[in-house]
Amino acid sequence: MRVDVFTQVPHAFGWLTEQKPLATVLGTELDLRLFNYRDTTPLRAGQVDDDPYGGGAGMVLRVDVADAALEAAYGDGRPARVVALTPQGRQLDQPLVEELAAEPAVAVLSSRFEGFDERIVSQLCTDAVSIGPYVLSGGELPAMVLLDAIARRLPGALTDGSGELESFSSALDGGIEYPHYTRPAEYRGWDVPQVLLSGDHGRIESWRREQSRVRSGG
Repeated sequence: MRVDVFTQVPHAFGWLTEQKPLATVLGTELDLRLFNYRDTTPLRAGQVDDDPYGGGAGMVLRVDVADAALEAAYGDGRPARVVALTPQGRQLDQPLVEELAAEPAVAVLSSRFEGFDERIVSQLCTDAVSIGPYVLSGGELPAMVLLDAIARRLPGALTDGSGELESFSSALDGGIEYPHYTRPAEYRGWDVPQVLLSGDHGRIESWRREQSRVRSGG
């Protein structure tokens, strides 16, 4: 699939592109393109945002700037899913990740400070997505969260079987993954549950599913 990220700071994504699982699928299963609003802005001196009408602190990404960036990237052939990262959006969860990962192409719009002119969200985008009920200084971190979550669902991103029994997977009925332990079996009086040392895979499977239900509030 292809993911296009529109941002004021494309260099912020350099670290992410070197990390697994995104680095594993980049250039094969995933085509990532980064677009800087300043490269296509119709305004002088690279301006992309402006003061909000009605007064108030902060700067707002202009609708004409966002539209110019989309026009330059796609012309009339914009992706079916154009996502604005904003606190007002649908909360990002695993079903939404799976939904977006199944698309051939997704455009992701991020902004900074006071966010988007509302017309960007209502007129230029098909989706509004939030990564949580809190405020950040910009949309770059949410875009990275979304990218990482999508990359994990692409073929070849994970070793076989590692993504099947994890939190929010269908194998766990959308619940939280069971706890994990490794060596040493005892440390400062903190013991690994004996069932995990038993070698009885049936008992271990039952214990893990029960722990998952407990963690998930079931």
